[in-house]
Amino acid sequence: MRLTDFWTRLEEAFGPGYAASMARDQVLSQLGGRTIEQALRSGEQTHVVWRAVVAAYPDRVPARLR
Repeated sequence: MRLTDFWTRLEEAFGPGYAASMARDQVLSQLGGRTIEQALRSGEQTHVVWRAVVAAYPDRVPARLR
């Protein structure tokens, strides 16, 4: 998954304003206690980060975006 696709999915699932805030502030245990931004900056693959988002928020991510 390309980084632009990742951000498009995140914004579609959470809204543009909340997606940016969530990526910066929300620590996910599925990412080893890192935020989305920290995981991406450290080189984690986008599909791994996306799976962590889906696992953490199964009710927020529409099935078509999974």
